[in-house]
Amino acid sequence: MTRKFTVIIERDEAGFLVSDVPELEGCHTQGKTLDELIKNTREVIDLCLEEQGKSYKPSLEFVGVQTIEV
Repeated sequence: MTRKFTVIIERDEAGFLVSDVPELEGCHTQGKTLDELIKNTREVIDLCLEEQGKSYKPSLEFVGVQTIEV
């Protein structure tokens, strides 16, 4: 069974790409390139799902991104 997850990608101070999967608590990783990051993200999603087992329930629903000026 295939599942779709929202992945938020940011660049850190050291230049690494960092991904976060908000639907899975504690599910994040990093990579030097986008290809490496996507590979690592797939692996960490599998690990998070394995750890949560059949009790997995999405914790969040991604709604969107908004820029706010203050």
